[in-house]
Amino acid sequence: MGERIRRAACAAAALALVGAGAAGCSADQGGPAAIEVDAPTALVDQPVHVRVTGLRPGQEVTVDSRAVDRQGLDWSGRADFRADAHGAVVLDTAAPRSGTYQGADGMGLFWSMEPRDGDPETAFFFPPTSAGHTFDVTLTATAHGRPPVSRTLTRAWSGPGVTSRQLTLAADRVSGELFLPAPGTPRHPAVLLFGGSEGGNGETSTAALLASHGYPALALGYFGLPGLPAGLEDIPLEYFATAAGLLAAQPGTDPDHLLALGYSRGSEAALLLADDYPGLVHGAIVYSPSAQVNGGFPDHGSTAWTKDGKDVGLGPIPLDQVSGPVLAIAGADDHLWSSPLWARQIAQELDTDHDPHPHRALVLPDAGHGVGTYPYLAAGTRPTHPVTGRPTDLGGTRAGNAAAKAKGWPEVLSLLAGLTA
Repeated sequence: MGERIRRAACAAAALALVGAGAAGCSADQGGPAAIEVDAPTALVDQPVHVRVTGLRPGQEVTVDSRAVDRQGLDWSGRADFRADAHGAVVLDTAAPRSGTYQGADGMGLFWSMEPRDGDPETAFFFPPTSAGHTFDVTLTATAHGRPPVSRTLTRAWSGPGVTSRQLTLAADRVSGELFLPAPGTPRHPAVLLFGGSEGGNGETSTAALLASHGYPALALGYFGLPGLPAGLEDIPLEYFATAAGLLAAQPGTDPDHLLALGYSRGSEAALLLADDYPGLVHGAIVYSPSAQVNGGFPDHGSTAWTKDGKDVGLGPIPLDQVSGPVLAIAGADDHLWSSPLWARQIAQELDTDHDPHPHRALVLPDAGHGVGTYPYLAAGTRPTHPVTGRPTDLGGTRAGNAAAKAKGWPEVLSLLAGLTA
């Protein structure tokens, strides 16, 4: 009778783990382990909870991750564990004995992946583009005396129903990409995003994720693209205002809650917009920010921003007209510039102005200039700057930046959720 009950229990467990490997009841017989995942398909910024089961108590097991980037290059992560008393490894709580990351971290196998060839500190994982806006990460568990077991997870940039449209200078007077939530989504706050001195339009993936969370988003390029200035020089703030007006006019946008999100040099434009156009841009989210207007780039002697055909002068950015929340996020170990000091200065200035809207500085330890935005992708700390072609020390560590993104990104989503009617 006991044997029949045991077999029935094994059968039930096997059904529960269809597609995840054999059931844990085969542990004593040396059968395959199983990889259990709560969300086999999930947004890129969503953590997944992984368990390896079917092992002997105390058995050593290696869990590998593998993905292929946009250039077809292999990336992989590794963690060596010892199974607990139940013959399982719970990645959220189990610290690897060795591997590509240290300490308990359920998403460590994702952000700690390293390129097969090259220095992980200088490389960035850019997922392949696909029609479905997804890419795969394969997890493999290997234990002595057992066949390996694998599970492929799908990571998505866009949620169901999210649409995107390229914006052109000829048709829209701005260059960028507009992402809108699924039709029928109630009106939500909207976000205008732009990057820093790298130029181009590097915030499209962040915009796609924001739209997937219900927030209309426009990723904007303002130099380094066809028809735009070659460098960060003489960029009219009116150009950003045009993009903000286009975003505000979308049917899913709550026009009373449109925020600018600027990264690095883009933080200057985001704060200037919030102060100069308070009826259009109602606050700012700034990553690795500056509290002052700096010169152009790469020609530091030139003017970066203009308004009404006049240069925006160097010096502190006034914030006394800001009409909404401000969140300044910086890495405590930023080697590129003084973003931790400036983030605190932004919050302090708003305090001094008795600003009634939520505002805060979030300075995160062990993170550098690469403190944002969304988490769980592998990224180095010493890239080659795309404009100057020189190696750039951003500061922080890969682990510190990963932890900072995992903490900072939910703060951004929480801020937006707090503005939702």
